Amino acid sequence: MKKSLNAWTVAEETSFEQMFKELKEAGFDGIELNVDKEGHSAHSLTLSTTAEELADIKKLSEKYDLPVISISTSLWGGKMGTDPEFSEKLLKQQLFCAQAFGATGILVVPGGAYPGIPLLEDRKACIDFLKSQLELIHSYGIYVGVENVWNGFFSSPLDMASFIDEVGDPLVGAYYDVGNVIAFSWSERWIEVLGNRIHNIHVKDFKRNRGIHSGGEWKDVPYGDVNWKAVIPALRAAGFDGYLTGEVFREDPNQPWTEYYAHVADGIGQVLNY
Repeated sequence: MKKSLNAWTVAEETSFEQMFKELKEAGFDGIELNVDKEGHSAHSLTLSTTAEELADIKKLSEKYDLPVISISTSLWGGKMGTDPEFSEKLLKQQLFCAQAFGATGILVVPGGAYPGIPLLEDRKACIDFLKSQLELIHSYGIYVGVENVWNGFFSSPLDMASFIDEVGDPLVGAYYDVGNVIAFSWSERWIEVLGNRIHNIHVKDFKRNRGIHSGGEWKDVPYGDVNWKAVIPALRAAGFDGYLTGEVFREDPNQPWTEYYAHVADGIGQVLNY
C-alpha cells in the first residue's frame, strides 16, 4: 500500500504546481484531485475544466512524479437520487478527468436526499441511476466507488455491500472511508464485509468521547480510535493493495503547511507498518 492525499487537505490558495511539489517533498506517493464549484480553490477541477487544462496539470504531475490516482468531488450532495441530468454531467466530468490523468477510480456519493424523499425511494433511484450509466462507465473503463459518508445512507457494511451488489457490475464498488464509521461502529468489521468490493480508501481518524454513539472529534491518522492494527491486516486480507488517501484538515492555523503535510504523510506511513 502507498500514501496519497486528497487536495482538500491543501491550503486553498496553493497552485497546482506548488501542491505537487510540496506533497512530493512531504513523502506522498500520489494525490487525489476534486471536482468542485468554480472558485473553490486554486487547485480544484470544475465541471468546465477542459482537456487542455487537464493536460497542463498532468505535465506537473509527471514533473514532480506524483500521480493523480483518483477523482473525488464535493458536488454530489443528494443529487444522485433526485437530479439525474446533473448527476450524469458530474459523473461524465469525473470520468473524463480520471481518464486524462490515467487515474483508475472516481468517488461518487449516493443518498442524502431524504427527508425530502423516502429512504427506499432514494436508494432505488441511486441504484437505477448507476445502472443507467454502466455503458458510459465501461466506455471509460474506470472504477466508480460509492463512499460511506455522514448522510445517513449507509448505516452498516451490510447496507453498503447490498447496494453495490444490487448494481451488480464489476466497475462499481466501494470507495471506503475508514474514519467515517468510527463514531458508531468498528472499521475493521466493515472491511471484512465489503472485502474485494473495495477499490479506493480514504483515511482519517476519529476520537470518541467514550464508546460508540457518544460523539467525538476528527483527528489525523493515527491519533484517534481507529484500530489500525486490525484495519491494515483486514485490508490486506481483502486483497487491497492501493493507496491510503488522507482526507484530513489542519487543526492548528499557525502550523506551517509543509510541516503539516509531512506530519500527515508520517502518520499514514506509521499505520502501513501494521
